[in-house]
Amino acid sequence: MTSQRPKVAVVVKGWPRLSETFIAQELVALEETGYDMALWSLRFPTDKKRHPLHDRLKAPVHYLPEYLHQEPLRVLRSVLAGMSKPEFWKAAAIWLKDLRRDISRNRVRRFGQACVLARELPRDIDVLYAHFMHTPASVTRYAAIMRDLPWSVSAHAKDIWTSPEWEKREKLQAETHGAAFLATCTGVGARHLKELADRDDRVELVYHGLDLIRFPEPPKPREPDGMVRFLSVGRLVEKKGFDRLIAALALLPKDLNWRWEHIGGGGSGAVLKAEAERLGIADRIVWRGACDQPEVIEALRASDVFVLPSRVAVDGDRDGLPNVLMEAASQKLCLLSTPVSAIPEFITDGEHGVLSSDAPEALAEAMERLARDPALRAQLAEAAYVRLTTSFLMQPGIAQLDARLQAAVTADQRG
Repeated sequence: MTSQRPKVAVVVKGWPRLSETFIAQELVALEETGYDMALWSLRFPTDKKRHPLHDRLKAPVHYLPEYLHQEPLRVLRSVLAGMSKPEFWKAAAIWLKDLRRDISRNRVRRFGQACVLARELPRDIDVLYAHFMHTPASVTRYAAIMRDLPWSVSAHAKDIWTSPEWEKREKLQAETHGAAFLATCTGVGARHLKELADRDDRVELVYHGLDLIRFPEPPKPREPDGMVRFLSVGRLVEKKGFDRLIAALALLPKDLNWRWEHIGGGGSGAVLKAEAERLGIADRIVWRGACDQPEVIEALRASDVFVLPSRVAVDGDRDGLPNVLMEAASQKLCLLSTPVSAIPEFITDGEHGVLSSDAPEALAEAMERLARDPALRAQLAEAAYVRLTTSFLMQPGIAQLDARLQAAVTADQRG
């Protein structure tokens, strides 16, 4: 290991993004560990708000052409600059092989963005590091080949379960210019990816964990007032299961006094709101839309049960281990979720929370049980807090990434 940390170019889908606090948390922590970084974003921001965490990052942010036709001269200059170098043609050959298996505009855009990245990267960059195994990793891989640099990637959820196997496999093989290492945030994801890698140690389980410095001490227990407050935070997309949750809310007994609050954006909001109206429960629901971190924390502290009915979407997309479960646990909020993907790696059913089927009847039964038993809620919330603070804090994962980034550069220098 070298005493001076390598200079890293980080490739992300978009910056900043409200739904990706786990990325912002990690990058801020790496920077505060001593890393000199620059961010390269494939997309311009679309969220109207940003978290205070985003403002803590000092690294410069560069935006690649989101669509190649929007900056044709920048792309053309980058392609022409690369064509005189053998590394460009090595990357082009790999890209053409990928293109034959995935004939799409996105695949063409990935190569164009990689050309721009390779041309505009500072000369003193030591290693490239991407977040997400699909598009960001492709752009990073092509650019790394063009610049003859090691590259690495963090894989999360959708990028693992919806990417074709051939692409995942080739990004994990040395002979196809795969990543020096891949970090992934769930045990289930790590086991799957190790089966595709040429070596087990190319894949490492690195839990995101939580930086408790960003969160206040848990609130004191609130005296019951006859109402139970359910809260959910997550994008309004299929894998979050909020359609099943709305159906479950409609099944709750008439004598139960409840309110459900939702925080998050997404494309299916109008459909879900219409369904709530049809079921006659719209007056008990508060749709907050996208919120920044202080607003989320405030909502967590004012709620009784956090509900995240995750499920596997039709296209295979699913959650990994949603950071918001740990955020809810940090405020000693009782957790109700489903045994999907890596959620059982944090929550043991009946010990740190409740894991239910995502069937509306099962969700409704679990919600009613928790609503009517404040003592059980407090017991589960306390256990989840202990689980968080003993096994799921941020710093161990940052230490793992620090070691792997340094080792990737050292191995490249030796090679």
